[in-house]
Amino acid sequence: MSGDTEVGVAGLGVMGSAIARRLLDCERAVRVYDIRPEAVAELARDGAATAQSPARLSPSGVVILSLNTARIVEQAVFGPGGILGEAPDGVLVIDMSSIDPGRTREFAERAAKLGAGWVDAPLSGGAPAVERGELTLMLGGEAEHVERALPVLGSLASRLTHLGPAGAGQLVKAVNQVLVGCGFAALAEAAALVRAAGLPSRQVLTALTGGRADSALLQEFFVKFAEADLSPTGRISNMVKDLDAARDHARSAGVPMPITTAVAELHRWLAAAGHGDADNAALMHYYAPLEVRP
Repeated sequence: MSGDTEVGVAGLGVMGSAIARRLLDCERAVRVYDIRPEAVAELARDGAATAQSPARLSPSGVVILSLNTARIVEQAVFGPGGILGEAPDGVLVIDMSSIDPGRTREFAERAAKLGAGWVDAPLSGGAPAVERGELTLMLGGEAEHVERALPVLGSLASRLTHLGPAGAGQLVKAVNQVLVGCGFAALAEAAALVRAAGLPSRQVLTALTGGRADSALLQEFFVKFAEADLSPTGRISNMVKDLDAARDHARSAGVPMPITTAVAELHRWLAAAGHGDADNAALMHYYAPLEVRP
């Protein structure tokens, strides 16, 4: 094993690619894997080494996951040709995916039995924040594993909070997604009112700035929603997944979530209508047919 000088990255979607590029910009050696050869080739052109399978990432010592579901995480880590399939002892897996807290605890226990470490590090902030090294990360895991992860994660984030054992980070990410998903729904309704009245969205934002309705979400997304700008920042289908995971966990804990349920079904309606891969601003489709910016 080459130690922690090189970082492996499995999953080269929007976030995974941004993470790999940020690490390269910070002069880290990076080795990447994705099921899409074109995504791997693009990162190779930027200076990353490549792996032919997830197992070929394990010699890096530290492997970051940026994957879409718990099933894919399990396959990439524990399946045939998986990261912990060959010489797993001493490997640290940092899972930056957004998945169920219960499955995360299960994965951490399985990794420990193989001599590997596990840190769940779901993120908030999106690809632009990665490029600036300003992500917010919610960390779960054993203290020694989190400490080992910090030098790598410090290149990606400006705020890192260790919240408890494995799964704690994923639980707080679920809380984050409840607030963001419900906030998006409120923004979409407010933006629909502004559009119907023909008011200039940027002036409306200026009027709201500093008042009780002001927030980072308002500042970043209000104009985007009001102008039906679908440039990619996050997908409707991912919000469905995250809100469903939050509701599932809440159900097991006996916590009612009527607002989250309604917002999840709004997103599900959009996914069923063919907008699952569209940006979150596609919520505006719910209110009226739109001419949207690509």
